[in-house]
Amino acid sequence: MGTSDLETLKYPIGRFQRPAQVSAADRAKAIEEIAGLPSRFRSAVDGLSDPQLDTPYRPGGWTVRDVLHHVPESHMNSFLRFKWALTEDRPTIKTYAEDAWAALGDYRVTPVGASLDLLDAIHRRWVPLLRMMTDEHWAREFVHPQHGPIRLDVTAALYAWHGRHHLAHIRSVAAREGWR
Repeated sequence: MGTSDLETLKYPIGRFQRPAQVSAADRAKAIEEIAGLPSRFRSAVDGLSDPQLDTPYRPGGWTVRDVLHHVPESHMNSFLRFKWALTEDRPTIKTYAEDAWAALGDYRVTPVGASLDLLDAIHRRWVPLLRMMTDEHWAREFVHPQHGPIRLDVTAALYAWHGRHHLAHIRSVAAREGWR
């Protein structure tokens, strides 16, 4: 497998391109993508067997099961980052080691339905918050220890991409394996 093939498997929709500016229309589109993600995830994995859920989306990559557990954890962290940025002056956020979280073992024993339910619940809280935000709210920032200040409008664009990115992992392995 060549480097470009691996890059395509890792980033089936391409890498996130941080926008210089995010318009109100861009924000609205990101919110709708975030809002619809839980149902798209459920549809993508509906009826998959345990062996299918345990299939990696690329050589050396996470399994479909891992992705299903990772996404709500990531979105939970983002929801909290929004809350901190909206209530504190440029808070420095805590990062987390995604691969280490995935390796803890709970991904193997927790039913994927629990994580799909968690994704639903997080988005039922997060989306109303996103929809009520003003232009001033969207301009607020948090500080990422490795990446510096990040505006909330850019963060919404990132998490809309994040959902599409991982959904594409699931859909691409399903297509390659002939499940769908």
